[in-house]
Amino acid sequence: MASSKNQERDAREARDRLKLYTARQEVHEHRVKRRRRDNIIAILGALVVIALATGTQIFYFNGGPGTPVATPSASATPDPAAEGTNVGNVPDADTAEGRTWTGDLTLNDIPLGISLDGSLAPQAVASLIGDIQGGYFVGKTCHRLVDSDGFKVLQCGSLDGTGAGDTDYSFGPIENAPADNVYPTGTIAMARAGDDAYSNGHQFFIVFGDTTIPADTAGGYTVVGTVTSGLEQLQTGVIDGGIVDGAADGAPVVPTTITAATIQ
Repeated sequence: MASSKNQERDAREARDRLKLYTARQEVHEHRVKRRRRDNIIAILGALVVIALATGTQIFYFNGGPGTPVATPSASATPDPAAEGTNVGNVPDADTAEGRTWTGDLTLNDIPLGISLDGSLAPQAVASLIGDIQGGYFVGKTCHRLVDSDGFKVLQCGSLDGTGAGDTDYSFGPIENAPADNVYPTGTIAMARAGDDAYSNGHQFFIVFGDTTIPADTAGGYTVVGTVTSGLEQLQTGVIDGGIVDGAADGAPVVPTTITAATIQ
């Protein structure tokens, strides 16, 4: 009898040990699964944050409201080590012919006389000539107006009107950037992404009041020419209307469209 009771006790203890072991295994497996799930969630969360940050930066630096507009450079000659390559059907710089080009840029039926310097900024001027002659600008908007102390620009030419860049078209290098980071009234210059000398595209900005814009790590921003007439009319017809929500930087209250562009 004693032997039978001992066997039953041993069997019961064995069953209890097995239950305890099984319970501990389940707890361990649950913890492992939870850690794995938490790690996956953390990784996905990090990827979402990175994607949002990247998307925000791309949007911010390519021309929507809140985007820094093209800025002047400390040097017209970029560091060769930082040079990239052109993307898309970018006209050869020789198209600018090393001469001055004149024409008109019409915004909301306000004609602006323009002069582009093909000798100082041959690649950018060649691009603008191609855009004007190819009819790219007609119907495009001026999506961004900045009117603050020492910074007065109207930015135009975005592919979709939001300020986003055209991923199928970009070029460099930076040309004819002012060494003192100052854009006099009437300057026409190319907008680009921050810290990237080869992100010039279709977008440009018009300076309607002396403006200082610091260079970034890529240098400054390409000055292509000047507005020779019509700035006063642009001031009264568009600029004086202000910026949406009374901001210092954003979409102009007066919707502004490029209605015509010529060059010769």
